[in-house]
Formats: sequence, structure tokens, C-alpha cells
Amino acid sequence: MERSERRAIGRVAFPSKGVMVVCDTQEVLHVGVRDLGPIGVGLRADADTPKLVGKDVIMVAETLIMYADVVRQDPLPDGSWSIGLAARRFSRDVLQYLFDGIEMRAKLEEGMTNE
Repeated sequence: MERSERRAIGRVAFPSKGVMVVCDTQEVLHVGVRDLGPIGVGLRADADTPKLVGKDVIMVAETLIMYADVVRQDPLPDGSWSIGLAARRFSRDVLQYLFDGIEMRAKLEEGMTNE
């Protein structure tokens, strides 16, 4: 089945592994990045992934970090999901969350090296 292009701006293949955090629940999901563009990302997620359309998420993969809305979640023949993200501007709250997480991780790592 051929898929029609929904986007006004094209994407490029970016096969990699990523992590997505659902902002309102703090749930961490491991995803596969399929493609990306300047205002969106295409992901593949496991079959047990909850319904995410309308949620805001933070997605990290390799050198990329994106705050985004989940705009699409389509089932794939193997039971997994094809997920589309649309980029959002970082809010102060989201940036603070990210920096607090970085600071906490640095302290944990520092504690582990001092043991």
C-alpha cells in the first residue's frame, strides 16, 4: 500500500534509537526514529505503547532533542505503531524540567565515581 505524503516540508531518513518522555505522566518510552524534518519526526513504537495523540512529549535521539505534540499514531501490520511528532517551542517549564534532570543525573554520576 503506497502512502501519500502529508507534509509540506519533506523529511530525511534518520534511523536511530530514541527515548520519548510523555510530559504529563513522565512515562519513558523507547522508540525507533524513522525520519526527521525541521518541524517534525517520524517514529516507530512498540505494540504496547499507549494512545498518545494530543500529548506533549520530549524526544531524544543521538544529537537531537525535541519538544513536540503527538499528532498521529497509526497501527502498522506487525502490531507496532507509526507515530508522528510536530515540533513545539520549548516553554520555560519544559526547559526547567530538562535542566533539573541534567543536574540530577550529573549529581548521581558524581556520587557513583566518588564511591
